[in-house]
Amino acid sequence: MTATSTIRATTQHIGTTTADFATVDTPIGPFTAVVDADGAVLAGGWTTDVDYLCTVVHPGLRPGELRQRDDLGAVTSAVIAYHQGDLTAIDPIPVRQHSGEFLMHAWDVLRKVPAGAPITYTEFAAISGRPDATRAAANACARNAAALFVPCHRIFRIGGALGGFRWGLPVKRWLLDHEA
Repeated sequence: MTATSTIRATTQHIGTTTADFATVDTPIGPFTAVVDADGAVLAGGWTTDVDYLCTVVHPGLRPGELRQRDDLGAVTSAVIAYHQGDLTAIDPIPVRQHSGEFLMHAWDVLRKVPAGAPITYTEFAAISGRPDATRAAANACARNAAALFVPCHRIFRIGGALGGFRWGLPVKRWLLDHEA
């Protein structure tokens, strides 16, 4: 398993795990990450609402308990370094998400879209192996729980329109400008 691949789900069940979370200040607002016991990111986004973040985690991976921490080690360091300009700091951080085969593959593909080289939803569908499935590719972005670490912000509409983003278009614009 490589550090940049999405970790496949195991037999975890709702309520049987404890996850840690921490929030750090960034130039575009607070960023909260939720990590599993082994340090894999389950969810991340520009919010302080950890309960909301947990609602976007697949039910089979959703933690039963949450512990607030001041720091999540490598995850916190990567968030800070990324926002300070080290655009590859997020790449080695493990991520754990679960869904059907196409979404799992599409999330792996998203992790390979380089900073500063955003692509369209149509291009994303094509490199994900389903060139006629632009809506499915957009759905992979919409269902991504691990924002920043699975950089769905690097996907935009044909013609350059930003498209959607769970954390708001101003955040998406900042991220794209930061990576340009």
